[in-house]
Amino acid sequence: MNILILTQDDPFYLAQQLDYLFNNLSKGTNVVGCVVFDVSPFGKKETIVQKALKTRRIFGNGFFLRYGMKFLKSKLSSSYKIDHVLGKHGIEKIEIEGSINAEGSLQKIKSYDPDLFISIAGNQIFRKPLIDLAPKGCLNLHTALLPKYRGLMPSFWVLKNDEDYTGVSVFFVDEGIDSGPILVQKKVEIGNRTQEELIQHTKRLGMDAIIESIELIKKGDYELIPNPDEKSTYFSFPTREDVKEFKKAGKRFY
Repeated sequence: MNILILTQDDPFYLAQQLDYLFNNLSKGTNVVGCVVFDVSPFGKKETIVQKALKTRRIFGNGFFLRYGMKFLKSKLSSSYKIDHVLGKHGIEKIEIEGSINAEGSLQKIKSYDPDLFISIAGNQIFRKPLIDLAPKGCLNLHTALLPKYRGLMPSFWVLKNDEDYTGVSVFFVDEGIDSGPILVQKKVEIGNRTQEELIQHTKRLGMDAIIESIELIKKGDYELIPNPDEKSTYFSFPTREDVKEFKKAGKRFY
């Protein structure tokens, strides 16, 4: 089965998780290429200066300095770089200019003959012509128990809302936001984890869920889990006031 990965150039977590994923794919699963979007942790395109100022304004100086240092470290260490991981595994990085839904992008992606797309932190909306290029569809990893906590930064919101459990969902992408039918879902107790610990744990759990999903699709024998809109909740990027409430509730970022 030919797999094509759609992801973003995240400097904090993704490179090491992708390395784990590629190391644990079964025989007969061939990653033919990887589209790497520019990083946009806030759900929209912003310059590095805009991102930095927004982070400091919303999350405060301590958060800003910690992740600023982690960002600088990622620039100096190959283990945090998506390009390094792709090179290590002999996977081609696919260069896309502009929208992935543009005709030129579609033709380029089609040339790789993908059977299945896998989106991991993909930050563009995928339209039907793109999704239909892969005969077995497009999977996306979301680090929450869908249909709850659709949208951005579920690890922040489940902690702020004092949930006992969260998890990961691997679902088939449609043209909505986190709205397609679920193939694999895994639940985890939050306990006293910080947000950083929760992100790391659910990212790894998500890689295992992706591996399981691929095997189910290869076998062609699976039952989908409903992801009904009427039971969904949606969260966008937090405000400064949300962060104050997060801390007041005794939750920790790290």
